[in-house]
Amino acid sequence: MKLNFEKYCENAAKNSLIIIHGLYGSAANFKGLAKIYSKYFDVYCIDLRNHGDSPHANNMSYKDMADDVLKFMDDQGLSSSHILGHSMGGKVAMQLALNYPERIEKLIIGDISPVPYPHHHEKIFEGLVKIPLKNINSRGAADNILSHYVNEAGIRMFLLTNLRRGDDGNFKWRINLKVLIREYKSISAAPKGTSHYGQTLFIRGELSEYIANHHVPIIMNLFPNARIETIDGCSHWLHSEKPKEFSKILLNFLA
Repeated sequence: MKLNFEKYCENAAKNSLIIIHGLYGSAANFKGLAKIYSKYFDVYCIDLRNHGDSPHANNMSYKDMADDVLKFMDDQGLSSSHILGHSMGGKVAMQLALNYPERIEKLIIGDISPVPYPHHHEKIFEGLVKIPLKNINSRGAADNILSHYVNEAGIRMFLLTNLRRGDDGNFKWRINLKVLIREYKSISAAPKGTSHYGQTLFIRGELSEYIANHHVPIIMNLFPNARIETIDGCSHWLHSEKPKEFSKILLNFLA
């Protein structure tokens, strides 16, 4: 599978950084930060399968998604790269490191642990399915429907970036919603493999529960050379809530 991507390159950098978004996301999520990071690296923001403008597929296993990224690296002539993954993208990044450690320079994981999580997206999926794509004429109308299922306006705005008009004038989902719902068990699963001994940084939000203290032994077992940094007053969306703090931690680690 050939993944869609956006490349940011201010100078011909010696090192590259691949950024992998989370569930419902796309390459555009890191556009602002990627432009900053492009002063130091060739930055590639990718769309995972069933997201953004990448092809749709019938499964969402972390092995398959990691292999997609590996093929992307091969296509771009990248023998190795720094990898940054947030949330679901962090699990993809972890699986890539566990399967192909020689392709990883430094690994950065944004607010996710290598553990299975209980299903907590039911209301989001229910709300997205309830939006009658052929009968709405604006994102505002979609937002009004989704507000009955998702309280946070910012999260609704993020989710609705996946709406676009088709050639027939009707709205369509860029995400493969049907497969994301069907394959959610795979999405919530943990990456598996032999421990990765490369330099690894986990960045968590103080107000988030995705990297809880009881996850730390599991993290250190799979990533013995990892360290964990916490951003105060921040929840799951590290890069958008505290972009300066997030970037300082990331760039110091990669320096």
